Amino acid sequence: MRFTKQVRFLHKWLGLISGLIVFIVCITGCIFCFHDEIKDITRKEWRLVEPQNKPFLMPSVLQQKAKEIVPKNKSSMVSYYGKNRSAIVYTYSDTENLYLYFNPYTGKYLKTENPKTDFFIIVEYIHLYLLLPDYIGKHIIGGSTIIFILLLISGIIQWWPKRRSDIRRSFTIKWSAKWRRVNYDWHNTSGFYIAMIAFILAVTGLTFTYEWVGDGIYKTFNFGGDKAIETKAPIIDTTKFTSNSITAIDRAFIQTMKMQPKAEMLFVTFPQQKGDIINTGAYPHALRYDHQSNYYFHPYDGKLIQSDPYHSKSLGLKVVEMNYGIHTGQVLDLPGKILAFTVSLIASALPVTGFVIWFGRRKKSKK
Repeated sequence: MRFTKQVRFLHKWLGLISGLIVFIVCITGCIFCFHDEIKDITRKEWRLVEPQNKPFLMPSVLQQKAKEIVPKNKSSMVSYYGKNRSAIVYTYSDTENLYLYFNPYTGKYLKTENPKTDFFIIVEYIHLYLLLPDYIGKHIIGGSTIIFILLLISGIIQWWPKRRSDIRRSFTIKWSAKWRRVNYDWHNTSGFYIAMIAFILAVTGLTFTYEWVGDGIYKTFNFGGDKAIETKAPIIDTTKFTSNSITAIDRAFIQTMKMQPKAEMLFVTFPQQKGDIINTGAYPHALRYDHQSNYYFHPYDGKLIQSDPYHSKSLGLKVVEMNYGIHTGQVLDLPGKILAFTVSLIASALPVTGFVIWFGRRKKSKK
């Protein structure tokens, strides 16, 4: 069997095997691209607040207010999403997780969200796990994503012009032809145009499924090294203090704001047991999760233990932490999201147009 026939055979069957999953992943990715913009319009009553010329309330205050509303839940983290945005206290219990929205200036309670019933979180879970248990769903998604990458490569090999006279035809769609020819041209041509961006989206998507992909990106940009060592959190001696202190969390928050006075978005984690470190993060832009600075504080007195500001991180770690922004297009703001949306939408059509090509040929061969 010639090489081109082997590639065609591989492309056909890999496409048929993974087509439905690729379609679902791409469509849910399209929907999720603009989730922040859509939620700011449809949920502005509890997502947006009037900026005030005073500091945010301390994490302990918001934690206490959350406790009064959902006394059976424990708080795991509070996030401040920007000067004109609400703060969210993330809580959990044995039966459910709840997200409580507060005005970060006044402490006014705004809304409780249950992630199990939130449309965009459900979309995200379909995108990541197909709503299956994560240990099953992530491997189906991961395997299909790897197949999709192979389809992109094999598709480019098939698309590649064999003769100089084929070059123009390879870059265009003959709209005046019959619909089967238009479908064939669309499948080949659109696949070529989106191949590079789709490849990047696929690889960054794999990092959510397989840790080794993120480790590989880290090693590639650092020419080696170990991500686990650079991102290792400090360990404290639990015999030298009696218990965690709620005031330590506020001290950690204050110190983080002093070290990152221009940060628009911050988070603080609440230690769940003795020995847990207080972890804080600061981001220069609201609703963007790249360029983060991380700090670790003692849960007893709020003393800074370890500092990992963005500028001190290795190139490999910076790229890995940009992964979400690259995958969603967020790293380039609105133009990047439009690009990610468009590529995902076109990619979702590839399994459909490919199936039409296969079905037409199969039907023709039976005549």
